[in-house]
Amino acid sequence: MAKLVAVTIVVIAILSAIPIITHTWPGNISVGLPQDISTHGYLIDEQYADTMIEAGVSFLASQLLLAYFIWRFSSYKPGDKIKKFPGGATGLVVAAFLLVGTEVLALGVFGTKAWGSVYFTPPSPNAMAVQAQAGQFAFYFRYPGPDGTFGPIHPNLVSEASANFFGLDTTNDPDSKDDIVTAEMAIPVNREIHLLMHSKDMGHSFYVPELRIQQDFVPGLDVSVHFTATKIGKYEIVCTQLCGLGHYNMKAYLEVMSQEDFDKWLKQQAALQ
Repeated sequence: MAKLVAVTIVVIAILSAIPIITHTWPGNISVGLPQDISTHGYLIDEQYADTMIEAGVSFLASQLLLAYFIWRFSSYKPGDKIKKFPGGATGLVVAAFLLVGTEVLALGVFGTKAWGSVYFTPPSPNAMAVQAQAGQFAFYFRYPGPDGTFGPIHPNLVSEASANFFGLDTTNDPDSKDDIVTAEMAIPVNREIHLLMHSKDMGHSFYVPELRIQQDFVPGLDVSVHFTATKIGKYEIVCTQLCGLGHYNMKAYLEVMSQEDFDKWLKQQAALQ
């Protein structure tokens, strides 16, 4: 019976390895991963593939080792003399710790390029700043007007009833008078965007699969991320942090436009303020 279990484990392990070997695991670009529309997306995809391959090899090796031990000692009887692992249980724990630690360290080293391109590299000086605000259960976006400066946010002035989502004092703050607030996000193609993020109530997330960007809004913190979209189109922005009963419907849209179309769109939005 034990040997049957060992054979079954080997068969399942080999079948599980087929998607890794053929690069057809769920989420791979060949089986439905959303198209990449960002300049850094290929690094994320490469990291994802490396992680899947490394994890697949580790899984296969561990299952084959498990099957070997089951087969090897299936006929073991109390009193039979067997060889012990050097160091006993302590040696096994140390060996496992070093193996897993090396695995995690290697993934970290391989991922520094992808991670650094998004978080450790500052946006360029001419990156276009856009503010994103998340709150139950909607996103709002703010663009600076012709003066290129955002007006200050006054939390005590935030009001859903008067559509003052960012708490702007347009009477006393000159920089706020030309700010443009929208419920949809539009950006020009091939222009670096510096997204300035804050939450007005609790944890939310800004996730656009095509951009390979998933960044949490953290209450009390100003978080920023920068990216460049390379393909014109309309893409869904969704919240991936469970934020209440309306979480399922918390979404907005990102529209990537030509610079000319974006300029027209921005003028239209300014006229609606």
